[in-house]
Formats: sequence, structure tokens, C-alpha cells
Amino acid sequence: MGIRRKIRDWWKVTSGRDDTPLDGETPYWIFSLFFHIALLLALATFWIDYDKNRPVSVELSASTPEIVEMPSMVEIDYEDEFDEVGANDEDNMAAILDMAPAAEDLAEVEVDVQQDISELGNEFFDEYAPEFDSEVDVTTIAVNGVAGYATSNTSGAVDRLTQEILLSLDENKTLVVWMFDQSASLLKQRAEILQRFESVYSQLDKRRADGAEEFNKHDDENPLLTQVVAFGARNGPMLRKPTNDVAEIVKAINDIPIDESGQENVFGAVTEVARKYTNLCKVDRKTGKRKRNVMIVIISDESGDDIQNMDAAIMICRRNLMRVFTIGIPAPFGRENTYVKWVDPDPEFDQSVQWAPVRQGPETVRPERIKLHFTENEEEEQLFDSGFGPFGLTRLSYQTGGMYFTVHPNRKLGSQKIEAWQTSTYSAHLQRFFDPEVMRRYRPDYVSAQEYDRQLQQNKARYALVQAGYESRIRPMTPPRLRFEKLDEAAFANAVTLAQRNAAELAPKIIGLYEILKEGERDREREISLRWKAGYDLAMGRTLAVMIRAGTYNSMLAQIKTGMKFENPDNNTWLLRPADAISTGSQTEKLAAKAKMYLERVVKEHPDTPWAMLAQRELETPIGWKWGETFTRPPEPVNREPRPANNNTPRPNRQQMQPERPPRRPPPKL
Repeated sequence: MGIRRKIRDWWKVTSGRDDTPLDGETPYWIFSLFFHIALLLALATFWIDYDKNRPVSVELSASTPEIVEMPSMVEIDYEDEFDEVGANDEDNMAAILDMAPAAEDLAEVEVDVQQDISELGNEFFDEYAPEFDSEVDVTTIAVNGVAGYATSNTSGAVDRLTQEILLSLDENKTLVVWMFDQSASLLKQRAEILQRFESVYSQLDKRRADGAEEFNKHDDENPLLTQVVAFGARNGPMLRKPTNDVAEIVKAINDIPIDESGQENVFGAVTEVARKYTNLCKVDRKTGKRKRNVMIVIISDESGDDIQNMDAAIMICRRNLMRVFTIGIPAPFGRENTYVKWVDPDPEFDQSVQWAPVRQGPETVRPERIKLHFTENEEEEQLFDSGFGPFGLTRLSYQTGGMYFTVHPNRKLGSQKIEAWQTSTYSAHLQRFFDPEVMRRYRPDYVSAQEYDRQLQQNKARYALVQAGYESRIRPMTPPRLRFEKLDEAAFANAVTLAQRNAAELAPKIIGLYEILKEGERDREREISLRWKAGYDLAMGRTLAVMIRAGTYNSMLAQIKTGMKFENPDNNTWLLRPADAISTGSQTEKLAAKAKMYLERVVKEHPDTPWAMLAQRELETPIGWKWGETFTRPPEPVNREPRPANNNTPRPNRQQMQPERPPRRPPPKL
């Protein structure tokens, strides 16, 4: 068992995949193959009418029952296909080729369906079981998909989906269900998709007219059908029935209304769609194939408000081999909400920029990043790309054999820092993006909450990180006060005393986080996942650094109450500034060295990742404090003299002086 575990660990580290080639049913298939061959040979020998006087001729014919599989995503000549459909410019070609899946991205077969059913309970199974075809083996292969492909525009994603449609058509007749989020923040992206959408379907029609094999191999005049569904607080089809009429499809997308509720019940909508078209996935007894393949394509810029329905959506799609693709947004690293740049689409209203909060994350099922707020920079307020989409939609796409496309127009700016003014309209402000090839090795665990928690129990470092993540959110920390004006002795003393009180309340919170993380130190050495290693080391290094800063901060406040004098007598304000100098206590020095060790390890072992960026920023922030001084202008005295009785000079009306501005209305719920 020890050798097997070492081989498994080596495979995970080198390939970045959770499953090995010998996981799942592969060993059993190999054993079954040899067993049945031997059995057939034995039976054939036993039943031969043997006659010594005539030669014996034995002919064996072994047939293997057909297995219903997902369309292959590996054996594709991408370059030839892209030249033909939906990619007629070099920029798109580069974007698509970057997204072409490598073989190592496709995980091995998953067959533990009974475990998934037990997690949902009997109510779900009883509700949907009557609609499942008894001819279909529920343990049929369902290959995991791709967790996230990064692109700066929707055209590359739509073109890639075109190839998936052709692959599906090559195998069987196909229904594509396009599901559009009804939120106002998706207006721009919907228009971009629609523009590309018309081009793609026109080219598909041209291929059909030219007699392309994907269309002509089926005994049906409509091998490709399309349905459009809108979802928000409620959901429903935009077409009376699926069609192949491009004009009708485009009109349906244009007619999608805006849902001002701000709700996005995407998982319930997927479940309803899958349930509606389950009958298409039944095997035709004459052909041995399903009536149609069903592809679901979600277009959304949020994470979904009905995460409780995620497992049900995954289960029904997997059982019916419905692949789910999502054109979505990147989730912010370790955070739930982003701020979307909003400009009123109606020119009759104020066109100034407003920022609206939108839930677009997190990328994990549980918090794997702590929240600390005790540095001079505002790191906690800065958001950046996690490298993956929001957990629920990404897991839905991944576990059904589809893909999640993370689309953000600012991604084309690369790794440079992106300012708010550079953010594209109707997009979230993410300050940095990371190389998707690097981030592939740090993929989150796309498993159920129950399985995730089971894995936490097996490693105390993981458990400690998640527990600390929750604790830092339950007991949030506020930044320290760094400026103390000495304009009035009593007010100055009160300000310092209040700052000391806040520091005293903060200290046990930070120490509590450290004690939680310390429990996981022993299992940290057993961890093989790059993501969990980086997360734990960063959390421990930052917590130690903040614990030292909090302790020295309190000491500095005590120092200022002793009556320190300004070097420049004209100054009247004390400023606390970060400094490398700390108290010389041996315990503090040990903690500082330990913090540096953890942070430097993150930078060294996980370059070009969010963890390394935060660790480097922490290392560049001095761990102690020093006093500085400046001058603050006292407030102007209030003039209480009565106005002259004969002052009849009219005062100008400021509103009359300023040009009239269009009315301003707040952003809708996005």
C-alpha cells in the first residue's frame, strides 16, 4: 500500500490531476476482458463435436455491447476545423488554439453514481427515476470536462462551442439549449454573443447546404435544433419549440426581457431544462443510439443564487449525458463579491460611472483565504483573478463533461496592474490576471460539499485553513488608526486610549487565528496539493506578520502617552508609519523569522500565482512601526458676528450657475 500511495502522489504532483489511469473501472474492465475471453475459449472447446477422423475448425466471435459515451474532446484536428467554421481572423485563431484542450485536462472515468445518489437523498431519485430509460446503464461513462479556459472576448468561446456542436452532430442528432441570464449587467455580453451567434449559425447553415457529413449522415431533415431559455427569478423558453430557423432564434434572444429582481436561479433552470428533454436521451431500440444529444450552454456573469440546487442539476445532467458549457466570468480570488462598472445604457440619464456590487465568486466551496486588515495598504479591498469561475457553475460544467469559459475584456492587458478607469463597462474591476497555464495546476476541488468536508478531516492543515477562513469572516478586523492630531490635549488622550482599546480587542482575534492554523502545521508536510500548500503557507505567514504588527502597534501607543515631544515645534500631529524595526524580544524575533520563512516559501514555490503576489506584498510591508510627525491646519473659527442690516446684495444661485445635468438613477440589481 505504501508503494501504491507514493505512485499516486507522484502522479498527482506531476500531472496536476486527481485521478490516475488505474482509478475508476479501468482495472475491472481489463480483468473482465481477459476473464471473458478465457471463458469463451473454454465453452467453445467444451461444446465442439470432436471427431478424430476429421479436422476441427473453431471460429470464435466475441461481441462487445455498445457503450453510450460522451463525444470525444481529444481526437480533433483543431486547425483544420477552425479554418472552416467561426474563426476567420488571426486573433480569434490564436484565442481558440490557446483554448484547445490537452489530453491531461480530461480526467479519468467517474462511475461512483450510487454515492452521488446517496448524497441527494431518496426524494430526488424518486422524483426523477420514472423518466430515466431502463435501457440506459446508469453507470455509463461520464468524462470530466475542463474547469476553466481564459479568454478576453466571447467570440473565442462561441467559436469553440461551434466545434463542440459539430463534434456532437458527427456522433448523433443534437439539440443545443442556449440559456441566457436576464440581468442588466449581461446586456453588453449578450449583444456580443448575438453578433457572433448569427455568424456561427450562418456558417453552420452553409456547411449543411454544402453537404457536410455532420449533417447528411442522419436520417432527419433537422439534425441540429436550437432552443433559447431565459432565466432569472423565474425561467422559461423563448421559443414555442426547438427550431433550426436562425432568424427565429435571433429574435428570441433579442426579446429576452430584463429581470430587475437581481435573482439568478440558474441551477433550478438547468434542472428543469434537463428534465424537459430527458426523453431525447433515451436509447432508440432500433438504432442503439440516443434520440438526440442535448448540449446546454449557459451565458451568465454571476455565480447563481440557488446553489442548493447544484447537486440536483449535476445529477440529472450526468445521468442523461447532457454536457453543460458556461460562458461566464472569472471569480475573484477568495472573495464572493466584485464591483461592476455601470454606465446607464439610456443616454437620457446621467452617463457617469457607478460601481454596483455583484456576486461573482468564490471559486471554492469553502473559504480557503483568510481576511486580515492590519496593514497600511488596502490589500483586502483589492480584487484579482482567481484563474477559475465561480464554484457552482464551474463544477456543473466540469462534472458533466463540458467547459467553463472565463471571459473578461481586461485579460488582454496581461499581468499589469489594472486601474479602475481601465475597466471595461459592465465588467468587474479585477486588478490583476494570471497565466491560465500556471493556474491549471492550482485547480480547486470540484467535489460535493460532503466529499470536500471528508477530505478536510483527513488533513489538519486543510481543516485549519478553512476554519481560519470562516473565523476571520465571523470576527472581522478593522484597520488601525495611524494619525493622531494633538490640537487639544483631552481629545488627543481620548483618541490614543480608544486606539489602544481597539488594539486590545483585536489581539485575541489574531492570536485565535494563529492557534487554529498552528494545529495544522504537522499535516502541512503531508500535503501534496499545490493549491492547499500555497493557501496554508500564505495564511500562516500573514497571520504571524499581523500578530507582530498588532503587538508592536500597542507598544507604540503606550510610548506616545508618555509625553513625547515633536522635533519640529511647529508640528502638531503624530503619524504611525511602517518600519523594519521591532522590539528585540527573542519571542518576537522568532515569530518574525517564522513568518518570513512561510512567506518566502510561497514566493519561491508558487511563482506567478495570487498566493505569491500576496506573499511578496506582505514581505515588502515592514513588520514594525515608527513615529513620524506633520502639521495639521486647525479648523477655522466660526464667525458669529451678525450680518449688516443693509446688505441687500443678492447671492448667486449655484444651481443656476451650473449647467443642467441629466437625471441620475442608481444601477439596477445586477
